[in-house]
Amino acid sequence: MSNSEIEYLKAQLATARSEIKNLRQQLSNLQHMHTKEHQHILKLLTDYRCEGCQEKQQQNGHSNKKQDVSVDDDGADGCTFKPIGVIKTVFNEKRAVPRQASLASGLLSRIDISSTTFNNPAHSLEGLENFSHLWIIYYFHRNPNHAKAKVAPPRLGGERVGVFSTRSPHRPCPIGLSLVELDRIEDFKVYFLGTDMVDGTPVLDIKPYIPQYDVPVKMKEAEFLNSREAPDGEETNLPDKKPGGSNHTQTGPAVTVPNWVLNSSSLNVMFNANAESQLQELQIEKNSIVDVLKADPRSVYLRTKYGSQIYTFRLGEHTVTCKFDDQNTTVTVLQIRDVVNFQEMDGECSSSAQ
Repeated sequence: MSNSEIEYLKAQLATARSEIKNLRQQLSNLQHMHTKEHQHILKLLTDYRCEGCQEKQQQNGHSNKKQDVSVDDDGADGCTFKPIGVIKTVFNEKRAVPRQASLASGLLSRIDISSTTFNNPAHSLEGLENFSHLWIIYYFHRNPNHAKAKVAPPRLGGERVGVFSTRSPHRPCPIGLSLVELDRIEDFKVYFLGTDMVDGTPVLDIKPYIPQYDVPVKMKEAEFLNSREAPDGEETNLPDKKPGGSNHTQTGPAVTVPNWVLNSSSLNVMFNANAESQLQELQIEKNSIVDVLKADPRSVYLRTKYGSQIYTFRLGEHTVTCKFDDQNTTVTVLQIRDVVNFQEMDGECSSSAQ
């Protein structure tokens, strides 16, 4: 056997070892996901109640309602909130959900206002169409009872900081707050752009975004009083400049944030030929996938432990498979499949294996 043949076999062996290593990493990743899903299913089974038990539990809840919201001299013993509606998004699971609504400003979602909140829920939305942006306050229903005093934000690469200096969902009171752009209102449905919530998230409240109050600047006292002459929620628009050209507002204290918050990295998202054709076949908006991937949806655990890897997530009725290249800060979309076809293929593979 010649030296060139030996070198070729060595190179092939090194490639095979690298592929085996990658497969082991993927198996470990799948095992981690399986464990989390298993725990979720066990919780669902533990919390399961038949219809009769649910009615009985609701009756008990109504009878204990006064006790739940009781307040004493030391503060509130407890409180309960009834969601005003539910958010419908393309993210059926927590995996790959954008960390901030602004990172997925092209994704359209909606809030379905509950008919039990008001006799006519559409009346509660009158006037909201005059605002361009909304604050949505919601409940992290997939993160109950997982409060952590210190968490590891993705941008810190594993370093931990206090939970109240982050927007982590792992909070003692798992409440979320997102600023989104209002798209339109139809009956009792609110459509908005910008999504960082999972499908089925309960909404606690909706508030209009008002820059005069939500942006940290100081207003002159006279102008502030004039703006408050109108009832709350009907504030008049303040002109940007006086007739003489001077500004109506004066800058307040400088707004500062930690450096790690500003250290955002944007990945270069690419699509191979197969994915490009599947985009056209399934009629999927490319930007919806780009918005998810460019901010790197992987957790710190996956990114640091496994590095470059195959990553799969669900986007509505489709499954997206991609490959990260951390050295070149790129991610390539390899395949986009319809969820139904994907499940049918799995079933066929299982049958053939048997």
